[in-house]
Amino acid sequence: MEVIGYIASVFIGLSLGLVGGGGSILTVPILVYFFHIDPLIATTYSLFIVGLTSAVGAGSHFRKGNVDFKIALIFGVPSLAAVFVMRKWVMPAIPEHLLQVGDVLLSKSVLLMLVFAILMVFAAIAMMRKSKNVVVPAAPVSYTRLMAQGVAVGLITGFVGVGGGFLIIPSLVLFGGLSMKKAVGTSLMVMTISSLLGMLGDLSRHAAFDYLFLVYFSLFAVGGIIAGSYLTKYTNDAKLKPVFGWFVLVMGIFILISTLYNQ
Repeated sequence: MEVIGYIASVFIGLSLGLVGGGGSILTVPILVYFFHIDPLIATTYSLFIVGLTSAVGAGSHFRKGNVDFKIALIFGVPSLAAVFVMRKWVMPAIPEHLLQVGDVLLSKSVLLMLVFAILMVFAAIAMMRKSKNVVVPAAPVSYTRLMAQGVAVGLITGFVGVGGGFLIIPSLVLFGGLSMKKAVGTSLMVMTISSLLGMLGDLSRHAAFDYLFLVYFSLFAVGGIIAGSYLTKYTNDAKLKPVFGWFVLVMGIFILISTLYNQ
């Protein structure tokens, strides 16, 4: 199963490289189901893996001039603060056992996987929608809404340990006035910083990590994003996103049913 898990980790990077998002949402399920890592620890591992993988992609986009640092700062700072607060104080404050009705126990880990599955379904639907040519809005950039979106994405990132590219990119296009290419590059920059900062929130609580495993897993994901960035020359984004969306949808439904069935 671990061999399959390492192979699957390549798809995390491939998705980030090809479509700029979506891949990070696979990280936690891969860690939980293929490597049998506790969901709570998996969210921390995911933040590191996504942060490192996104950094490679962000570096590539930076060299192409596809990173808007001003928008990244306006969106990113509120997002970073929300991620750190969520990992440092909110997550540790959530009790392990939340609710029990008869023999059914709702634990923190179960809640996390349920939220994650629902998030995957929404992400899949967003990716399966037919994309239209994005036009930069003529209206002034909405900094207030951009910052509010940053906080919302940061809270989600901190809770479930995903990069949130599928949420960040539309926000940067709609409220930041960026083109699709610049939105992808800027999103990867934000994901890099917010994910790694989120993990620091866990490190400050002296959580124990298997660093060797993280390095091995991340290398496969990084290889995927390098390959994905190269393959963008030969692939059609409009056709690729729906296919990947269906895969994420099936995964989300599987996690939802599996989590509910085991209760």
